Amino acid sequence: MADRSPPNCHLRLEWVYGYRGHQCRNNLYYTAAKEIVYFVAGVGVVYSPREHRQKFYLGHQDDIISLALHPERVLVATGQVGKEPYICVWDSYTVQTISVMKDVHTHGIACLAFDVDGQRLLSVGLDSKNTICVWDWRKGKMLSMAPGHTDRIFDISWDLYQPNKLVSCGVKHIKFWSLCGNSLTPKRGVFGKTGDLQTILCLACARDEVTYSGALNGDIYVWKGINLIRTIQGAHAAGIFSMNACEEGFATGGRDGCVRLWDLNFKPITVIDLRETDQGYKGLSVRSVCWRGDHILVGTQDSEIFEIVVHERNKPFLIMQGHCEGELWALAVHPTKPLAMTGSDDRSVRIWSLIDHALIARCNMEEPIRCAAVSTDGIHLALGMKDGSFTVLRVRDMTEVVHIKDRKEAIHELKYSSDGNFLAVGSNDSSVDIYGVVQRYKKVGECVGSSSFITHMDWSLDSKYLQTNDGSGKRLFYRMPGGKEVINKEELKGVQWASWTSISGLEVNGIWPKYSEINDINSVDANFMGQVLVTADDYGIVKLFRYPCLRKGAKFKKYLGHSAHVTNVRWSHDYQWVISIGGADHSVFQWKFVPERKLKDALHIAPQESLVDSNSEESDSDQSDVPELDSEIEQETQLTYRRQKDLLFRYAQLQRTCIFSAKVYKEDLPQLKEQCKEKRKTAASKRRERAPINSIRLHFVHGYRGYDCRSNLFYTQTGEIVYHVAAVGVVYNRQQNTQRFYLGHDDDILCLAIHPLKDYVATGQVGRDCSIHIWDTETIKPLSVLKGYHQYGVCAVDFSADGKRIASVGIDDNHTIVLWDWRKGEKLSAIRGSKDKIFVVKINPFMPDKLITAGIKHIKFWRRAGGGLIGKKGYVGPMGKIDTMMCAVYGWTEEMSFSGTSTGDVCIWRDLFLIKTVKAHDGPVFSMHALEKGFVTGGKDGVVALWDDTFERCLKTYAIKRAALAPGSKGLLLEDNPSIRAISLGHGHILVGTKNGEILEVDKSGPITLLVQGHMEGEVWGLATHPHLPICATVSDDKTLRIWDLSPSHCMLAVRKLKKGGRCCCFSPDGKALAVGLNDGSFLMVNSDTLEDLVSFHHRKDVISEIRFSPGAGKYLAVASYDSFADIYNVMSSKRVGICKGASSYITHMDWDIRGKLLQVNTGAKEQLFFEAPRGKKQIIPSIEAEKISWSSWTSVLGSCCEGIWPIIGEVTDVTASCLTSDSTVLATGDDFGFVKLFRYPAKGKYGKFKRYVAHSTHVTNVRWTHDDSLLVSVGGGDTSLMLWTHEMEGHRETRQCDSEESDLDSEEDGGYDSDVTRENEINYTIKALSTNIRPMFGIKPHLQQKEPSIDERPPVSRALPQPEKLQTNNVGKKKRPIEDLVLELVFGYRGRDGRNNVHYLNDGADIIYHTASVGILYNVATGSQTFYQEHNDDILCLTINQHPKFINLVATGQVGDSADMSATAPCIHVWDAMNKQTLSVLRCYHSKGVCSVGFSATGKLLLSVGLDPEHTITIWKWQEGAKIASRAGHNQRIFVAEFRPDSDTQFVSVGVKHVRFWTLAGRALLSKKGQTSSIEDARMQTMLSVAFGANNLTFTGTISGDVCVWKEHILNRIVGKAHNGPIFAMYTTLRDGLIVTGGKERPSKEGGAVKLWDQELRRCRAFRLETGQIIDCVRSVCRGKGKILVGTKNAEIIEVGEKNAACNLLINGHMDGPIWGLATHPSRDVFLSAADDGTVRLWDIADKKMVNKVNLGNAAQTVSYSPEGDMVAIGMKNGEFIILLVNSLKIWGKKRDRRSAIQDIRFSPDSHYLAVGSSENAVDFYDLTLGPTLNRASYCKDIPSFVIQMDFSADSCYLQVSTGSYKRQVYEVPSGKQLLDQILIDRITWATWTSVLGDEVVGIWSRHAEKADVNCACVSHSGISLVTGDDFGMVKLFDFPCPEKFAKHKRFLGHSAHVTNIRFTSGDRYVVSAGGDDSSIFVWKCVHMPH
Repeated sequence: MADRSPPNCHLRLEWVYGYRGHQCRNNLYYTAAKEIVYFVAGVGVVYSPREHRQKFYLGHQDDIISLALHPERVLVATGQVGKEPYICVWDSYTVQTISVMKDVHTHGIACLAFDVDGQRLLSVGLDSKNTICVWDWRKGKMLSMAPGHTDRIFDISWDLYQPNKLVSCGVKHIKFWSLCGNSLTPKRGVFGKTGDLQTILCLACARDEVTYSGALNGDIYVWKGINLIRTIQGAHAAGIFSMNACEEGFATGGRDGCVRLWDLNFKPITVIDLRETDQGYKGLSVRSVCWRGDHILVGTQDSEIFEIVVHERNKPFLIMQGHCEGELWALAVHPTKPLAMTGSDDRSVRIWSLIDHALIARCNMEEPIRCAAVSTDGIHLALGMKDGSFTVLRVRDMTEVVHIKDRKEAIHELKYSSDGNFLAVGSNDSSVDIYGVVQRYKKVGECVGSSSFITHMDWSLDSKYLQTNDGSGKRLFYRMPGGKEVINKEELKGVQWASWTSISGLEVNGIWPKYSEINDINSVDANFMGQVLVTADDYGIVKLFRYPCLRKGAKFKKYLGHSAHVTNVRWSHDYQWVISIGGADHSVFQWKFVPERKLKDALHIAPQESLVDSNSEESDSDQSDVPELDSEIEQETQLTYRRQKDLLFRYAQLQRTCIFSAKVYKEDLPQLKEQCKEKRKTAASKRRERAPINSIRLHFVHGYRGYDCRSNLFYTQTGEIVYHVAAVGVVYNRQQNTQRFYLGHDDDILCLAIHPLKDYVATGQVGRDCSIHIWDTETIKPLSVLKGYHQYGVCAVDFSADGKRIASVGIDDNHTIVLWDWRKGEKLSAIRGSKDKIFVVKINPFMPDKLITAGIKHIKFWRRAGGGLIGKKGYVGPMGKIDTMMCAVYGWTEEMSFSGTSTGDVCIWRDLFLIKTVKAHDGPVFSMHALEKGFVTGGKDGVVALWDDTFERCLKTYAIKRAALAPGSKGLLLEDNPSIRAISLGHGHILVGTKNGEILEVDKSGPITLLVQGHMEGEVWGLATHPHLPICATVSDDKTLRIWDLSPSHCMLAVRKLKKGGRCCCFSPDGKALAVGLNDGSFLMVNSDTLEDLVSFHHRKDVISEIRFSPGAGKYLAVASYDSFADIYNVMSSKRVGICKGASSYITHMDWDIRGKLLQVNTGAKEQLFFEAPRGKKQIIPSIEAEKISWSSWTSVLGSCCEGIWPIIGEVTDVTASCLTSDSTVLATGDDFGFVKLFRYPAKGKYGKFKRYVAHSTHVTNVRWTHDDSLLVSVGGGDTSLMLWTHEMEGHRETRQCDSEESDLDSEEDGGYDSDVTRENEINYTIKALSTNIRPMFGIKPHLQQKEPSIDERPPVSRALPQPEKLQTNNVGKKKRPIEDLVLELVFGYRGRDGRNNVHYLNDGADIIYHTASVGILYNVATGSQTFYQEHNDDILCLTINQHPKFINLVATGQVGDSADMSATAPCIHVWDAMNKQTLSVLRCYHSKGVCSVGFSATGKLLLSVGLDPEHTITIWKWQEGAKIASRAGHNQRIFVAEFRPDSDTQFVSVGVKHVRFWTLAGRALLSKKGQTSSIEDARMQTMLSVAFGANNLTFTGTISGDVCVWKEHILNRIVGKAHNGPIFAMYTTLRDGLIVTGGKERPSKEGGAVKLWDQELRRCRAFRLETGQIIDCVRSVCRGKGKILVGTKNAEIIEVGEKNAACNLLINGHMDGPIWGLATHPSRDVFLSAADDGTVRLWDIADKKMVNKVNLGNAAQTVSYSPEGDMVAIGMKNGEFIILLVNSLKIWGKKRDRRSAIQDIRFSPDSHYLAVGSSENAVDFYDLTLGPTLNRASYCKDIPSFVIQMDFSADSCYLQVSTGSYKRQVYEVPSGKQLLDQILIDRITWATWTSVLGDEVVGIWSRHAEKADVNCACVSHSGISLVTGDDFGMVKLFDFPCPEKFAKHKRFLGHSAHVTNIRFTSGDRYVVSAGGDDSSIFVWKCVHMPH
């Protein structure tokens, strides 16, 4: 069977001819050692020109397309293409991988760049978003990512002179990025007028923010900051592909074939035109340059590398050449010399010397070349062409002999016969022509048997036969030279072939995989001498097989390097080398052949380092010579631990034998519940029972998971024993025989490892996104939870020797291996482990970067490289076979390791080489353990062996036998020599775990103590408790019946083996007999003490599912089976007396009534039936009557009394068992989710409330109370465990943490109602970038309207009068100075309506910080001055300050945002310094919609954020690094606030709609507990709004009803009733003295106030009244400083309250509701008025920085205007009324209501004669003011097409211009109201003011992006030359006036939220005032005028 194993020889890559110049650039550099690094195909090449030597980096498995050199010039980063491409950083000296970065990019990695100190690496992906990533490459950790651009990015670079800045360029763009926190923020380069917007191909950064870039047209663009400042035109004649910066300056290379050198200021030094040099040619194009000292490297498009010495620049050296564009197919080797000939679609034929590794001849042909052959004497070279011709050349001088064209289609194969007389030419015309060589290539024959193109041909040794392969896979034979087909195969019997290149035929059957029909092997060549065959295929792989290889699926060795198709492969003439050529990669690979005899000397080369093995994993020949798998291992490999989602499995499996599939993943529960919401709603209307007051606590577990897990049993530091069973981690104290439990898992635990200090344990579980928990065996608290990388389950874990790392293996198809830093919860590295199951992972104790994995038929040695791991298979030598490895340990040095095999051997390894094997056990070695001076092993043979430290001798063996059991044992051994699955040593004993679920302690001297045991593999269903003793019986599918002592001795009293497994058992009423039902339909009765048979029956064929004695004397025995019958036996006479018929499905439960006359039966079809004993007559009993019957036991799950036990997802899961306490108050149930639940009995009504407990993993098959109800006993199906729970009655309700969770249903009682809470909960935040227009305008936007040409386009020299001024200018100085800039000076507003806790003191109360719109505001209390943080680009929703003294004055703010795609519009959090406004970190987050709460941890290093996304995600950040530590869905309803405990970095609390949760950060995982209200009678979960903290783990939450809940841990401790009369929106914990401030919504009264100060326990308080004059005060934010309380209200007031005197000082005032539509500036003073929807008009003074007055109008105000003298004010209301006030007295001068709808604008005429009132009724009314306050309408304007938006009077008061909602502007006469239509007249009007957004003069203010959004307001300065506008995107823009050109240039100013509603200049153009829509805020901007 020689062809079964791979060949024992090897190939080593020796040389690669070629360089990748096409589609790549900047990929050629000098290393520090003056070597040259570049890449070709999938290989990184390091070439030493001095030694003419190449080294290869083979860590990629697909084409490399990008390369970057580390600044120290030793390390190289390369990126590849592929579906899951990765980046490798490797050492150019050793060519070993240092780090791998993966799992982020898709498609490929287009560019790479290191930063200046080489710590970080940039990468750009080829995905549609061209994602940019920043990596900490040593850790393989991504620091930041962002979408790069919508189009391709060609180059990227760090700015080497400014930290955290980078530049990218590509198709039609250049972007300048800054990195802050985790966010990359781009600014687009502004091309401006300096240069054309075009594609930028390359770039280099220089000092002082200067960037040089090469453009597609050959210019160099020079940038300063983000602006293009100059261009260097014609630097190259065409695109500049490469730019390289060095100490001396810059080198550029272009498509024009020139290289130019520039000095540091980009002044030209010299130009080198490579086309002109002797090696050059037309069309040469430079793709890469590198300038280093006096040498320049140049790489070209055509795969050449030139080296130029600067002072001899006209003599470049050609140091590497290769084929260029087009595919490479032709390959031939010289018959006698070490030469190879290749020909390609680039029309060149080249001859390579295999000894000198050089090109020695090249000749260009007319046509693309497809094949080549050399005549046997080596004189002629024949070339087949693509056009159907072939040419013969003389090898000596490449001159043509003949050129013949007989065919139309390409010649794909030609060969000379072995005697040299004939040339066979095969074409794509399906024929082969034979030519006579001597007759000057005259055609002498033709072979025409094929139906498809010819692919391969071989001549026989005697030249009499030719065999061909064609495209259809046929293999044909022809007689030569005539070409007649050989039909009779007999005549070919003795033919010997001169060569073998055929891919079909018996001899090469083995090169094809077993069951595949694919045709992907392109070429083979046999080496007859060496008996090896080399093949080349479409996947870039070269393989070695044995020759001949006859059976399909032979083993091989494989070699990577080529990218896609390897088109041809040939042995050299003397079989020293293999030459392979790549189709698309144009490269020629030369491999050295290392035959078997050399291999022995050359052990060091055996494993080729690469991410893919050379030794094939995939070869799939029959493993006939592999020993049979041990049955136990076989069983284990078939366990998948996958759970099915469809759980309607019950009916299908009547046998209930399904172990694993019968279960959903626990993680799916929330989704299932969501799906059932509808049913829940109907149920919610009915009032449901409360959960029972009683509870249970896990007390003891019988069982140990040994049947499919190994090495999962250890001693802890204190000598306790830790192991696992079901979903429980167990810590067992053998002195006291007690157990403690870790219950953090929610599904089967599969593996366990212990920390080297023996105090912490890691356990891994099953689950779709399964987790590993690290917990403390003393406190039983989780320290860290690792998840996010494994699927389905974790099957092996191991700690490193320093205890800092954990390695884990998943049970997904690739058996992913992950290395973790477990305390941080960080994944360090991950890799696909193996296709075969992995049983064990071990970290090297000496080198924590190395590990081994072992499993089915493999062992692998791994080392960490950044984010990846690099593995090599164990090397067993040429003859060896790798067995299945079951266990492994490291020995006494870092290179020694030992593994135990499935055949009973121990393999000893040094590094990855097998040194020897030692026979250790009969059957598999399942467990081994390393000691100081030796080893201990355990195997299937039940023997424990102690060995010396070299495995030379076995020192001692212990056989596990019953005879050796010591008297103190807690049970009985089931059999001698059980299979040993775990061994551990310590405390002078050996601890042994067996497959049968026993844990034994072996004393060194021999006696064995049994400590714990459980059932063996197989489901446990039968359970019965004794009628008056504390014992119970179980029966299981493992064919045993066991009796357990439930008293504190906790042991198994008796066991009996049965002939069949059993499913049920029952004690007789006197406890003497025990009935057991078996799976074959029989049952027996045994003596319950001795377990000996009393009687047995076999009447049924199917499983006996339930067996029950009647109560009292136990006269009858009811036996139910899956045959759907229940038989009734008379116990005394042992006869069957009745049969209960009528069930339509199998019977699941039975109960007798108290009299023993009536039997209640449940069936699998969910029927509840009644039968009468003894005959079994069916009775129909209505449910009302059935409820009255007294039952002697209740184990039924059907009927009205237990309707409530079925969960909402009842279709999906079954309740398998129930049991009622003897006092009939508490019903316990077990279900398929592994939950044990307690309900009140009777549980009437659907979906009863319960307490639930997790400990079992798969279904709980049975539950029973003991006779006195003191214990509940439960058994698990698949987890084989028996669990005892102590029952805690009502009386002792301890506040101790109980392990239960409350019911699924959130309390259906509503959490309370309050309008403000509802509003906040339902608010939809507008994202500015997506905002739409605030007014319902219609029509065509101004910039899209067609302009009518005016009537007379005026002649150039006009006699007409000069055009008058557009605008009357109020003399603003003599010279008009345009306004250059606006600077934010003041903001009036505070986000109180939906913000929380967002006003804080800084600097001991000297400053306060708050926010509105998108600005953070620092307000100085003494001076009233403000400074601003303006880096947010959208509304700020939340704000917090860092209270740690190390981080003084630090603020975090969170904003709204779009989806979470990490782009610039994604929501983000900024952390900044309040004093200098420096941004310290920007955290882009995945909270789609926005961030609604932020908070710092106690040390100030962590930041907690909550999102508005549907899951209300909670995220924890290390904000300084921008790293996300943990994230998890918070709750399905709105979370309002989440805050860290003030003394903690790991504990925090979240509150929101009907929930409060207590969270712990464990590593990277967030664990949470719901607050439990059941501890207080009648307490219910309300909507929680705020949170504060006290000492001793107290938490206070403020509720919607005004109560405060006080929690101890997560249990409700007490309620402070009505702490406020309304919702408590804000609470503040003072850190220095622990006092608590609360703020709520209430009416001010004598004793109560909206703000209260409480003591630390919330027992006493003092109330403060806010003297705001509001009817209701609604406090949204409180904060306490020294002696002062700072309060923010919903009405946008910020008030300071003195603690001593309760005096209120109103600091900030704003409009409480918006939009603010009305805005008017005083004609001469710096004061202004605003009018808003909140029904107030307010007067603001800019100099005093505050509001001076406000008038409450009682109705929403819409517009406001000053009279020309400033003595009167007109106000227009939303209801159509308008009012005129006198300014001085604020008395009403007059009011009028002539319209029903809103007044949109109101204006006094400049002569104060008229008042114009424009309304939504498409009208403008004129009122004559000279007639006094009667205000009679003088007239009105007709024909206005839509509602009025703005009005302006002309300077002479004769005209009015009106802008309307249909984007039309019209002019009317005053006061007649006639429309003026004469355009010439209109053009000559001088206007008094200009506030219109319409008209030709302002068409330039409309932007391109205004599809949905509008410009809302405009105002021209008093000087008449500047214009400001406000729009729906929240921008204020500054233009020149007039701006008649479309899309005019402007400056933009951000700050407002969406919708700026109005804007005005103050007098003298000193300020601009803008009013906000959504933000109800007013911004005052200072105007900066241009200097004279």
